[in-house]
Amino acid sequence: MPTDVAPGTEAGGDRPLVVRFGAFGDMVLLTALIRELHARWQRPVDVLTSGSWSEPLLRGQPGVGDVYSLRSRKTPYWFSAGQQRVVSRLRARGAGPTWLCDDSDESRALLGRAGINAAQIVDVRDHPLRDGEHATEQWRRLAAISPAAWADRAPPGEFTGLRGCGLAVAAEARADLDAWLERRGLADAPLILIQIGNKRTMRRGLRRLAVNHKHWPHERWAEVIRAVGTDRPRHTIVLLGAGPEYALNEAVAALARGARTHNAADDLPVPRLVALLARAEALITVDSGPAHAAAAVGCPLVVLFGKASPSLYRPLGVAGAPVELVRGEIGGEPSMLGISTQTVVDAWRRLGPRTT
Repeated sequence: MPTDVAPGTEAGGDRPLVVRFGAFGDMVLLTALIRELHARWQRPVDVLTSGSWSEPLLRGQPGVGDVYSLRSRKTPYWFSAGQQRVVSRLRARGAGPTWLCDDSDESRALLGRAGINAAQIVDVRDHPLRDGEHATEQWRRLAAISPAAWADRAPPGEFTGLRGCGLAVAAEARADLDAWLERRGLADAPLILIQIGNKRTMRRGLRRLAVNHKHWPHERWAEVIRAVGTDRPRHTIVLLGAGPEYALNEAVAALARGARTHNAADDLPVPRLVALLARAEALITVDSGPAHAAAAVGCPLVVLFGKASPSLYRPLGVAGAPVELVRGEIGGEPSMLGISTQTVVDAWRRLGPRTT
């Protein structure tokens, strides 16, 4: 059973609360808002969220206080013990300045039940994205706005001036990764990472890849893997993913005959994934959560984009990792299927070796 709140003090007052129910990549991007709120208000920033990835991703990150995690917002409140527990804890915490970064009515109703009213909230719906604005820039802009109830009080701190998202890797996560690499015979191997799947892959399975706009054909991935293996014969190519993506990785690895691959999708919890990204030489990936996490820890990467807008979602990290964006078209429309293997290989070769 997931915990409803990570260990912390549960003290509100002027302590900021951020509400965001997003995918893995969304939560990485949110670190740009958390960082600036922490710097500005000089208090830990509590987070109300959902998803099995959010609490292990955010726990222990600089500036993060308590993490309140819900299994579901869609269940009617009176039938959801989890929602009732979170509301009770938020009431006990006290209503502090709140940034609502979610566009669902359920989120607003939950805050109302917790005694947090509109004057205490900066609502993202009142501050929509601007043309060409990156997601992290929208969050940094929201961090500069105080709720109406705090409009006459200047927060004590100043903004960091940093752009993009950022993640710290805890010592225990690095130690866990070292032990894991040792068990898998990878302790001494230089590593290059590849993320083939995405959240749609996990939801729909291999038989529905034709309707997955982030799907790139197995054969092309296999060609990229063989090219990377030829360029870096001493490296091990680690295939990332969650459990449901293990079979996908196996299918691609079988096509990439002769390449030195290792399928890690069977045992890659979030803290280990972030530590692995911080250690690896590079990542080649579809537009995905791991792409944002890689940028956040300084891992150079190649990103294949389909229909999503790179201006909004290109990986952008405070560590300044080089990022090569690859796009394709079919019939004049953006499409990942329009990306050639050689385009990806050329982008990979432009990255060069990791220098940090």
